[in-house]
Amino acid sequence: MRCRAPGRASWGAHHQEEPVPHPQTPEETLVEAKKGLGLPRVVVICGSTRFMAEMAEADLRETVAGRIVVKPGVDMKSPHAMWSDPAEAAALKERLDELHQAKIRLADEVLVVGDYIGDSTRAEIAYARALGKPVRFTHPEVDPDA
Repeated sequence: MRCRAPGRASWGAHHQEEPVPHPQTPEETLVEAKKGLGLPRVVVICGSTRFMAEMAEADLRETVAGRIVVKPGVDMKSPHAMWSDPAEAAALKERLDELHQAKIRLADEVLVVGDYIGDSTRAEIAYARALGKPVRFTHPEVDPDA
């Protein structure tokens, strides 16, 4: 609430209130925080884990270009004791999908690697686009919306 300056009459009929800023969404707060910290663009790599070698190459190229890169860290197509039990593997897959969605929310843009788009990658692309994130492709011909 504003107080009158000493010695002044009322504000009068022509006074306009200052606009009240709307509260920022968490996404807007994150964007502003990254700007305030001077962080480079964050790129999340998406794609089938059959393209892990290509993802590593994309990581290298994006990093050299000055971008922060996040990407899948687990290849469940390769055998490992942590997902040898089918029930545990299904639960892990669900947790990894949620983690990758968090990476997409964190990122400024998405880079889809590979010449094949499966159901999981298609869902990630749709999620990123629903959030308004730009999506690039190493193989633009596989863009489901092209």
